[in-house]
Amino acid sequence: MSNNIAGKVVVITGASSGLGAATARLLSEQGAVVALGARRTDRIQALADELNGKRGKAIAVETDVTQYGQVKNLVDTAVKTYGRIDIMINNAGLMPQSLLESLRIEDWDRMIDVNIKGVLYGIAAALPYMKEQKFGHFINVSSVAGHKVGPGGAVYSATKHAVRALSEGLRQEVKPYNIRTTVISPGAVATELPNGVTDPAVSGRIHKLYEEVAIPADSFARAVAFAVSQPDEVDINEILFRPTRQEY
Repeated sequence: MSNNIAGKVVVITGASSGLGAATARLLSEQGAVVALGARRTDRIQALADELNGKRGKAIAVETDVTQYGQVKNLVDTAVKTYGRIDIMINNAGLMPQSLLESLRIEDWDRMIDVNIKGVLYGIAAALPYMKEQKFGHFINVSSVAGHKVGPGGAVYSATKHAVRALSEGLRQEVKPYNIRTTVISPGAVATELPNGVTDPAVSGRIHKLYEEVAIPADSFARAVAFAVSQPDEVDINEILFRPTRQEY
């Protein structure tokens, strides 16, 4: 039986580490072709070399998701190289949480640019191809924070709530084109994400949570594989998961 993954052309933003890198490895192992996008070109090139060395197919394309032209170039390059795009994983994100009274406006702007605009740019880059093909699958990454709000997480939660809203609107609009949509909301997963939290009022609590309960990044990769591997007529629209020990 086919896993519905082998041979699929997958584009992943934020692929240099964490969720994106783990997903690239798992899908490549299962026969997918991957196009890796991130700003850290040394890391995505090393990952592409690793996957190609294991008889996979992977390319690395420098991509800053705050720049639409670069996201479009990532998708265009994947289509030019492999002939189509089957899956667009809008994974790039950051989490410099802080109390609103700290007025870390630059951090607010960065989260809006990466977490919201980056997803929109991924949709804009891939949707025309998927409409023409009459098939495709968007996977947008939200968070437990897209379902709950905690002190210091107001702006981050707002961006992740926005990802869920965008994903639901996208789901409704792409039905005529046979396109599937999935939003995945992870809890505490062991990635570099907590390193972006610099506000002392929040940082200690976040790092303590991750140190105590965070689960490996391949937990997210398996959620992606589950959604992707379903028969084409099955559309898994939302997955929310946490470490078993995570209360929040």
